[in-house]
Amino acid sequence: MTLHTLSYFVHVGLGILALATFWTSGLSRKGSPIHRLSGKAYLLAMTGLLLAAVPLTATLAARNPVAGGFLAYLIIITVTSVWTSWRAVKDKRDWARFTGPVYRALMAANLLSGLAIAYVGLFVTNQMQVIFVAFSSIGIIGAVNMWRFSRREPEDARWPLRQHLGAMLGNGIATHIAFLTIGLPKVLPFLAGSSLLNLAWLAPLVVASLAGVYLTRKYLPKRRAAAVAAAPDAVAG
Repeated sequence: MTLHTLSYFVHVGLGILALATFWTSGLSRKGSPIHRLSGKAYLLAMTGLLLAAVPLTATLAARNPVAGGFLAYLIIITVTSVWTSWRAVKDKRDWARFTGPVYRALMAANLLSGLAIAYVGLFVTNQMQVIFVAFSSIGIIGAVNMWRFSRREPEDARWPLRQHLGAMLGNGIATHIAFLTIGLPKVLPFLAGSSLLNLAWLAPLVVASLAGVYLTRKYLPKRRAAAVAAAPDAVAG
C-alpha cells in the first residue's frame, strides 16, 4: 500500500467518523455521556481532517491559486468553528479567557480572509462566483459578531451554550459540504453535475440557518436575567 493510498483511506475514515459522530452528538441528550463522548470524537476527527487539508491546500495553491486560496479560507472558518465549540465548553465560566489571544487572532483571520474571498468572487474568478461571495459572508459576519462579543462580557450567563451551538452548526456545514461535494459523488457519480454541485455547497447553509432558529428557540428561549444565572452548567464540561 502506497503512502497516497494510505492517506486516502485515513482521510475517508476520518470523514466517516466525523459524519457519524456529528449526528450521534446532535441527536443524543445534551450533557449525556454519549453526547460528550461523541462530541469529543467528532472534534478529534475534524482536527485530523484539518491537519490533513493543510498540505493538500499548499499543493493545490501551487497549481491553482484561486482554488487553493478558497480552500485555505474554508480551513480558517472551520478551525474557528472547531476551536469555538471546544473552548465554549472548557471556558464556560471564564469569558475573558475564552475571548483571549487565540479568539482575537481567529477573528482577524476570518475578517481578512472573508474580504479576500469576496474580492475574488466579485472581481477575479469566473467560476463558482455565487459560492465564493456567499461563503465570504461567513467569515466577514462571523468576525463582526466575534468583535461585538469580545467587547464586553455578556449579561446572559447562557453565552457558552449560545457559542457552542453556533459553532457546532458551523461544523455541521463543513462536514456536510465535504460529504456532499467529495464523498457522495464518488459513490454516486451522476450527482457530480454543476447544478447539484451548487446545491451541495449552498443547501447546508440554508439548513444550518433554519436549524439555528429552531435550536435557539428550543435551548435559548428569552428569559429574565435572573432566570439564567446558572446557565453555564447547561454546557457539558
